[in-house]
Amino acid sequence: MSLSLLILLAPATATAYLFTVKPERKGHIRRVAIGASLVTLVGAILMWTSYDPASTEKYQFLTEIEWAPSLGLALRLGADGISMAMVLLTAFVIFTGTLISRAIEQHVKEHYILLMALVTGVFGVFLSLDLFFFYFFYEMAVIPMFLLIGVWGSQAAKYSKEYATMKLTLYLTAGAVLALVGLLAVYFKGSEALWGQTVKLAGESFTLETGTYTFDMRLLEQAVLPAAFQNAWFPVVFLGFACIIPMWPLHSWSPIGHAAAPSAVSMLHAGVLMKLGAYGVLRLGYGLLPAGAEHWMGWVALLCCMNIIYGGMVAMAQRDMKFIIGFSSSSHMGYVLLGLATLGVTGVTGAVFLMFAHGIMTALAFALVGYIYDQTHTRVIDDWGGLMKPLPFVGTCFVIMAFASAGLPGFANFASELLVIVGSWNAGFELAGTGITVRYLPTIAAIWGLVVTGTYMLRAVRTAFYGETNPRWEGLRDARGWSAKLPFVLLVLVLAYTGFFPHLIVEPIENGVRAVLERVNGASALAEAVR
Repeated sequence: MSLSLLILLAPATATAYLFTVKPERKGHIRRVAIGASLVTLVGAILMWTSYDPASTEKYQFLTEIEWAPSLGLALRLGADGISMAMVLLTAFVIFTGTLISRAIEQHVKEHYILLMALVTGVFGVFLSLDLFFFYFFYEMAVIPMFLLIGVWGSQAAKYSKEYATMKLTLYLTAGAVLALVGLLAVYFKGSEALWGQTVKLAGESFTLETGTYTFDMRLLEQAVLPAAFQNAWFPVVFLGFACIIPMWPLHSWSPIGHAAAPSAVSMLHAGVLMKLGAYGVLRLGYGLLPAGAEHWMGWVALLCCMNIIYGGMVAMAQRDMKFIIGFSSSSHMGYVLLGLATLGVTGVTGAVFLMFAHGIMTALAFALVGYIYDQTHTRVIDDWGGLMKPLPFVGTCFVIMAFASAGLPGFANFASELLVIVGSWNAGFELAGTGITVRYLPTIAAIWGLVVTGTYMLRAVRTAFYGETNPRWEGLRDARGWSAKLPFVLLVLVLAYTGFFPHLIVEPIENGVRAVLERVNGASALAEAVR
């Protein structure tokens, strides 16, 4: 069994098994979920250490199981440097998330079933090399959020959990339908473009027969589609995935969803689910419609400025800690989009690395906020005050998280954001249809965004953890024992380790990015020659 199949089957098997377990066996249910997530973490680490950067194959750890050959449909799994980083991120977040979920006491069985189903979908997206199963797993990752927030969530400021989950579901469903239309257009047009053409797969060459359609993304990546088609359909695919990134102005569902979700779901929501959108743009938008990406990415760079500045300024105005982190996440995803928009190795590599770093950092943030909320039953930072005295361990981890979010050197966020800023400085962002090229404005906005981030994060730390201790919180219990501290310590160590030794994760990512950009750079000229 390949590592890709093992990673996918571990949570899927746990999901199926938990249906047979009696709800009263809460301890056993938790152990099964933690065990399955541990298997995925070990598998992801083994995948990372086994990856061969010298291989001539773009994708490694391949698995193919025929499902509907007449439609060119099969369960095709594999990973390159990009998807491996996302698999590793997901494995860390779900393992720590299942440990955090021990605070859940109501409907424990159903909670873990949905959590395992959600993460099965996430792993499926990152490992799929089949267009149908990519979308299938994408929907599988989104749908459980409705129940996870609606049943186990809480009030988010003036918004009820029902409002939050409904808004989240409507936005993400609308985006998914839009993306589906674009992907179906690529499926038909891409397959037709390959008819009679010699294609390569697993080192072998063959000719695709006329009338044969395929969902194999490795084959569709070899299709050269007309420039007009790519320019028309790339915005459809991009906007479909932009809803979950979330890109301004399609972002308003996200902070509310963060605030209403239980801790483990917030960790997965901000840490992993938001990355599905950027990954979809990179894997499908760049991979299948490279000329369209080259044509439109200048406008995306401008929208990034709104993500970065608007998200940061709104985060500064919040008093609910979950809303601060939620709007901060929207701001940070602007940096990811900016890195993608550079269409250069440095910027895109930085974007993928930032997806990893931000995922770990926000998972840590929501785990810490959840720990405090479970005891205080408030997330308003003005109500906390002086928490460092009763919660020295949790407070120290929170300060570390805030420093990482603000881009302090020594953490993965600094290294990844630096790559994005350096990559964007000399990038020429051409605004399609205007003849205008923007050079330094997005980078200046990104640098200013770092100042804004440092301001609201340090202010939140000062207000919540320092100063006079609120008498109400003198009896709070700090995290004690290895089992209580493990989730926080693990996430802090990952942030620091990849910050001090970024090459360990940057080199495989860069290997995957170069393969993607080989198809993007100069794609417009090639597509113009096709009719």
